[in-house]
Amino acid sequence: MKKQYIIAIDGPAASGKSTTAKLLAKKLKYVYIDSGAMYRACGLYALNHNINLKDVKSLQQMLDKIDIKIKYTEQDNKLYLNGEDVTFRIREADITKLSSEIAVIGIVREKMVELQREIGKDGGVIMDGRDIGTIVFPYADFKFFMIADVKTRAKRRWEEANEKGENLNLEEIEKEIIWRDKNDTTRKISPLVKAQDAIEVDTSNMTIKEQANYLFNYICEEKNA
Repeated sequence: MKKQYIIAIDGPAASGKSTTAKLLAKKLKYVYIDSGAMYRACGLYALNHNINLKDVKSLQQMLDKIDIKIKYTEQDNKLYLNGEDVTFRIREADITKLSSEIAVIGIVREKMVELQREIGKDGGVIMDGRDIGTIVFPYADFKFFMIADVKTRAKRRWEEANEKGENLNLEEIEKEIIWRDKNDTTRKISPLVKAQDAIEVDTSNMTIKEQANYLFNYICEEKNA
């Protein structure tokens, strides 16, 4: 494949979209646009410049100055904040709380979409989320909408937690996912919705590797047809 494509992957929580997107990015040697990392970068900038997140004027001034770029490397993506490599700094504990607070601010989300489109303008990018194929990249070359039944998704989250040594209740996880689904599909800003031209992929009986291979083979077959 010579052309560099824009690939959008949407879906509900625990449908496997993020891990699949990262694996697919490695297979294609594409940039994986990590929106969470971008909000973390915003949080870092706010921390470094003592920005009050409740001060709209200060926030807007910050957003006018901020620049975020993501570059592909063989090992992993690198994230640059105004030219500085902050790949590891944004993963530190003090940034985590800030990123959660800043991600729900409307003008910040608008700026991030603008930057995400800038990163992806020449293609060669993969991004996952809940509004990628509808809001961020409505003109994406490929759009996938990944689904899985609730019990499967709950079990995946439960297994992930076990691997990390976390003792969580499977039924409670299932209830949380049901709540997340309702919240994501009914929220006013960028709700979870399948784009009309998206390919639906049911991952209920697929491993992560199988998911990545399925998307990879689909892209190759479509562009070689």
